[in-house]
Amino acid sequence: MVTKANIKIKDFSDTDTWTVQQTLDERWGKGKTETQLADVEVRLRPGDREVSNCPALFWEFEKSNFVIFKIGRSTYKTQFYYKGRDQYGTAVPTFDNILDCVVTVLQVHADLERDKALENE
Repeated sequence: MVTKANIKIKDFSDTDTWTVQQTLDERWGKGKTETQLADVEVRLRPGDREVSNCPALFWEFEKSNFVIFKIGRSTYKTQFYYKGRDQYGTAVPTFDNILDCVVTVLQVHADLERDKALENE
């Protein structure tokens, strides 16, 4: 994949997608969610004015949507959202390990869900 800055970012490897899927299966149970490959436009760095095309892994669970962006050879960003305006990150700008990336976004999501449940008690 070639970005607008002419940086070639390779798609997710089979190992990357396997790692994410296995982590999701451990979190929610086998077959509860499935990853999908996508292409997205993102700013590679916070100060960038231009967006770049990057590969992404996307999945849904209940009312939550998750995405991992591959923004370099072994560099990832992640976020989850409920609706377009309800977007959440992890406070970690980038990850150099996809397992750390997926575990962190799942933990942030779980923490937010717990906090929401406590507010509704």
